[in-house]
Amino acid sequence: MSRDARFQEQAQALGYSFDGEIKIGGNYVPLVRDGHHIYLSGQIPRVGDTVVVTGAAGADATLAQAQTAAKVCVMRALALLQRALGSLDAVQSILRITVYVQSAPAFTQQSEVADGASEILFTVLGEAGAHTRTSVGVLQLPKNATVEVDLIASVSPSAAAAAP
Repeated sequence: MSRDARFQEQAQALGYSFDGEIKIGGNYVPLVRDGHHIYLSGQIPRVGDTVVVTGAAGADATLAQAQTAAKVCVMRALALLQRALGSLDAVQSILRITVYVQSAPAFTQQSEVADGASEILFTVLGEAGAHTRTSVGVLQLPKNATVEVDLIASVSPSAAAAAP
């Protein structure tokens, strides 16, 4: 099964479509290419106009809900990569992800939240989804999102020229 097919399978499993516009809010771009590396701006768990998981993990959102938020965030990032490269097959590796978790004061399971994003990357990209990772708890995130994820990807030389 191709990576693009696995991406669609994961979207269906989550119950969300990532085919529509990936909205950004501000005076920045969603991704920048530098040689064979693509840097993606932070993605919150927004589908269309709706942030699907909001509030602090451990207070307003359960661990499972926060993990779902991390999955939606990384699916948005993969959708952006797919559009820029034409196919997720052009991704050589995910070098690094950073997972920010809006956390209640006593919440200490940021790494378990980040596991949701890591799981998607491995499921969709296989070994190319192996990555380094940092997960941190924060007081607040844009739009009251529970999670925000950014990442850096390495892409094949032929695909890198096609990326914006």
